[in-house]
Amino acid sequence: MYELVRANKIRSAALTLFMALILFLVSYAIAEYAVPGSGYIGVLIGFVLWIILTLISFYAGPSIYLALGHARKIKKEDNPRLFNIVEEMTIASGLPKMPDVYIIEDPMPNAFATGRNPKVSAIAVTTGLLQIMNRDELQGVIAHEMAHVKNRDVLYMLVVGIMVGVITILADLFVRGFLYGRRSRSASKAPAQAQAIILIVGIIVIVLSPIIARIVYLAISRKREYLADASAALFTRYPEGLASALEKIEAFVQNAPPRLLKANATLAPMYIVNPLTAKKKRDSLFSTHPSTENRIRILRGMGGASFVDYNAAYKKIIGKAEDLIKVDKEGGEGTVSVRSPSGEEVDKKVLSREAMDTLWKSMDYQFITCSCGLKFKIPPTFKGDRIVCPRCGTVHDV
Repeated sequence: MYELVRANKIRSAALTLFMALILFLVSYAIAEYAVPGSGYIGVLIGFVLWIILTLISFYAGPSIYLALGHARKIKKEDNPRLFNIVEEMTIASGLPKMPDVYIIEDPMPNAFATGRNPKVSAIAVTTGLLQIMNRDELQGVIAHEMAHVKNRDVLYMLVVGIMVGVITILADLFVRGFLYGRRSRSASKAPAQAQAIILIVGIIVIVLSPIIARIVYLAISRKREYLADASAALFTRYPEGLASALEKIEAFVQNAPPRLLKANATLAPMYIVNPLTAKKKRDSLFSTHPSTENRIRILRGMGGASFVDYNAAYKKIIGKAEDLIKVDKEGGEGTVSVRSPSGEEVDKKVLSREAMDTLWKSMDYQFITCSCGLKFKIPPTFKGDRIVCPRCGTVHDV
């Protein structure tokens, strides 16, 4: 497991530097095009922009993503079942601190994790997820998101994702200005032929850079989803839990009206299943996630719950010759047996009521249960100090 985290850190650092290089090239090309001979100024501006983006991503990124998702923080008493599962997976994954837990009002079953390191992280789940998942399935989803925190994927998604967006915006602004705008260029001592070559190279860099950056970013993102699935199977010791959860999410997506699958384009790639591309059956260069069908087949093809078992199933289903994950077989990573299912009975009405109650509590609603069994939900804007039960007439202090 430590080897996996270390390898992820190296890949994240390498990709971050690669994205920074593309940002510098784009900045150089734009500056050179605007004022020949001033490319170095563009690189300097690009470097400053990179530093600013990195600081924003590191310190404010998690809050920005949670705000984009309209996520509300909840406490243990708001949903003891969910918190118990998060606590279990925190222990199983070996995280130093339990992530904060958030809820999102959304009928689509989904979840995402964010944060800057394992000590400062958060997991957000939708009301739709809580309404249809049994304990094993919810545990599989939480374990998958916990794996993103454990494997240091969350910081990578923040920093590189924002950088890809900025590169794309800069390139788009340049292309629009080149096609529709007018430019003023100062005189330059450089030969006209050299300026023409620089201009051509600059245009090529600007046009291709966002495409290259996004393809590389998404390709590694797809691999990280496989790694998170493998880690979730190891944490829960029950691959079928996550497989069944993904199957339920897939069924919801395929049968849901398009209006229920809308999501913020910036946040969508961070979900366990991308709601904007979930109906696509096959992988593509621009997919943020592997096909859900392949993920389910791999999980159900595992003979155990270890990385070795996941590697074997991955190579069989995907047709790859190389292992997805490097494992230390001598360290015991190849000997993890699958546990028995929890056998929890699912009452959809109870789960639905529990999910919505959690949402109300996150909005500071006060709950009062009358002796006759009627439950009141008092909004925080209520100004009175008493309320009368419409069923039995009992007066309750608020």
